Amino acid sequence: MSLRADAAAASCIDEPRRRSTEGKRRQGRRALGLLVGVGLMLSGLNAGAAVFCDRPSDLNAIDQDRQLRLVAEVKRVLQQAGPAAALVSRSGTDLDRFNIRYSHAGLALRDSANGAWSVRQLYYACDESRPRLFDQGLTGFLMSAGKIEPTRLSMVLLPPEPAQRLATLALDNRRALALLAPQYSANAYAFSTRYQNCNQWVAELMASAWSGEPPDDRPAAQQRLSALGYEPEAVRIPSHSLMFAAQFVPLVHLDDHPIDDLYALRMRVSTPASLEAFAHRLAPEAERVELCATADRLVVRRGWQPLDASCMPGAMDQIIALRD
Repeated sequence: MSLRADAAAASCIDEPRRRSTEGKRRQGRRALGLLVGVGLMLSGLNAGAAVFCDRPSDLNAIDQDRQLRLVAEVKRVLQQAGPAAALVSRSGTDLDRFNIRYSHAGLALRDSANGAWSVRQLYYACDESRPRLFDQGLTGFLMSAGKIEPTRLSMVLLPPEPAQRLATLALDNRRALALLAPQYSANAYAFSTRYQNCNQWVAELMASAWSGEPPDDRPAAQQRLSALGYEPEAVRIPSHSLMFAAQFVPLVHLDDHPIDDLYALRMRVSTPASLEAFAHRLAPEAERVELCATADRLVVRRGWQPLDASCMPGAMDQIIALRD
């Protein structure tokens, strides 16, 4: 289910940028705009597939069964804990070279009109060339990543008061849409209102919910983010050998990033990891639960120490067999 914003948010987000006339400063940005690292991380920081738009599912029956069993366990944990809202994140394209394991986050809402634990999130609507807010069941949220091995999902279970404040704001369509930018950028700078990516909308919603009276626009939400000490992930571009191709990647922009960051091959971008750290700092009682499904088992870890790349269980982790 899609939420529609007002006419002010209806402009396209992929219009060509105007030719620069600001001399060396803009020339530097254009040169650094060639960094293919930004393009490579694009598939993760954008909510959809590597080509941005919906793609045919490549999940076979075994893949689907594994993901459905993971979702069933997620729903069991959520039902048992019962928060009004939980931060949920899923894995996507392999982004290990950027030290990014989870790429897309949303809010699982207990009282969503779309069904219990439906995920409210930002997606880029390719057919309309603009971002939208969508409500999507947990199964669709996980399966929209396509064939990912191992299959991962992380959630942060919030204490009652901050969970309720976040849920109330997220379910208020007018206020939720007021924090939706008309222009999308997969690598949006976390402290600029020029663009927005999927995780940035969640960050601004969290800051708005947990800082008194919710603001009615993004500039105010950005001020709340800064005042609360939010720290976006500093995504490092590994080397200059990853240059020259980002200029051909759609929905990547550099004109919102500080020039010093660009020269340092650094992008400060909202990722699920930065959202989880933010939630943990503002709500120390929050609990993190990570689930990882391999070919034969589902590993469930409670705690803030993440599972490794192979999902090797520790002594305190729960193991659920996926093969009869």
